[in-house]
Amino acid sequence: MSICANFRIEKDTPKYILLKDLGPWGRFRTITNAADDVVSMVNSITPIRGRKLYYYDSDNELTELKVNNEQRFAGFGPGPRELLG
Repeated sequence: MSICANFRIEKDTPKYILLKDLGPWGRFRTITNAADDVVSMVNSITPIRGRKLYYYDSDNELTELKVNNEQRFAGFGPGPRELLG
């Protein structure tokens, strides 16, 4: 079984946090498949606190990891066409 996702924080702004899924996927789960763990890991590194959490998935598509008030993964959403600031 693969271990948690291998990712890096590309941007950490007052409005959003942007992650990049790095793989290799034969060894690591994707952010998509490890979303619960990824949200917890990111929140321990840099508190999310109401910011949007986006990531570039293994197909290089921008996707939102929705986070609830308890700072836990709450689903997926489409990412914005482009990130501002």
